[in-house]
Amino acid sequence: MPPQRHPVREPHLVLDTHVAVVGAGAAGLSLAHHLCASGTATGDGRHRPGTVLIDAPTGPLRPPERTWCHWEEPGGDYDDVLVRSWDRLRVRDPDGTAVTRRTAPLRYKMLRSGAFADAVGARLDDTVTRVEATVHAVRDRPGGADVLGVTALGQRLRVRARWVFDSRLPRCPPPARTRLLQHFRGWFVHAERAVFDPTTVELMDFRTPQPRHGLSFGYVLPLTPHDALVEYTEFSPAALDRGAYERALRHYTGEVLRLGRFEVTGTEQGAIVMSDARHRRRAGHSVFRIGTAGGATRPSTGYTFAGVQRQTRAVAAALRAGRVPLPPAAHPPRARALDAVVLRALHSGRVDGPAFFTGLFRTVPTERLLRFLDGDTRLLEDLRIGLRTPVLPMLRTVAELPLLPRRPAPTFREGNRP
Repeated sequence: MPPQRHPVREPHLVLDTHVAVVGAGAAGLSLAHHLCASGTATGDGRHRPGTVLIDAPTGPLRPPERTWCHWEEPGGDYDDVLVRSWDRLRVRDPDGTAVTRRTAPLRYKMLRSGAFADAVGARLDDTVTRVEATVHAVRDRPGGADVLGVTALGQRLRVRARWVFDSRLPRCPPPARTRLLQHFRGWFVHAERAVFDPTTVELMDFRTPQPRHGLSFGYVLPLTPHDALVEYTEFSPAALDRGAYERALRHYTGEVLRLGRFEVTGTEQGAIVMSDARHRRRAGHSVFRIGTAGGATRPSTGYTFAGVQRQTRAVAAALRAGRVPLPPAAHPPRARALDAVVLRALHSGRVDGPAFFTGLFRTVPTERLLRFLDGDTRLLEDLRIGLRTPVLPMLRTVAELPLLPRRPAPTFREGNRP
């Protein structure tokens, strides 16, 4: 009788730590970076036990290479890994009339997610342990929380932490009154002729066919006179299929920009949920959400990176001081209220999207408007910007919002350009 074979069980990997960070995208890496930069002591002077940073294994759970852009003065934490930055931008009406503005003292900064991950990874000190694993559950327990999953090598993982910060999107998005997608596809192009102005970003070029609901525009990040990232973007209720994006990009590069002969050297595609949902930043006694999952995305514009930095710096400061590290709201309540009005006005068609945005760039001082797009303006500045919008349609929308129910959304996987 042959010997009986018993299945071999892979051993557990058990890690004890002060902080566990689930997800190594912009939010997770930024938090780990700020924790290292804030020193190695907790608020009571004891040595900080450390951080475990859990990244998804290579495969469908790990997002593809992406572009992130944000407004910031020179001298930021990640200036050494920028692809490029600009101090001029242009917005175009549907008829082609251009509004060109200088952005000083701010610059529009472009990062690629891969270079950002490499640079931040090199900056992390020996208080950070990195693990590749698929996380299945995050559970509160007395005095902390457990992260449970399976490593890339097949080991069952248990991370026991005092605090857990989860950057994964919840399976059930929070309900909202208005929900649009900012969805896009872009081509990295190399043109035979010197057709791009590398000093100026085409931030919103409305010389694109407009959808029935929402708006569309072209977006050009010029890298050299011959090279640029050219994107077609829509704010609308649903994403397009790949063929529709490709047709829109061919029209924009050929009929609008008139690039002539060019080669597509790379692509990127994604979508960002723009909604007035209320994001819960606390998911348990010791569990918190950060990044897009924690409300870092500005709902009316989709910009995320600057909000992530504000949120994760504040968390690192709270941990250093020994306080409960509840991530702060990346945008103040008044900004979220204004976003709700703008989204509803665009979704309902009361406000013409191209006229709305080009009007703001014509009439609002550039620095103030750019800080507004990132959610970094004060009350008086917000009021002044509000007076530059179509007042009567906006007031009708303000009156309508309290009557609208918040409805659940289907599960959606986001991609994050800003």
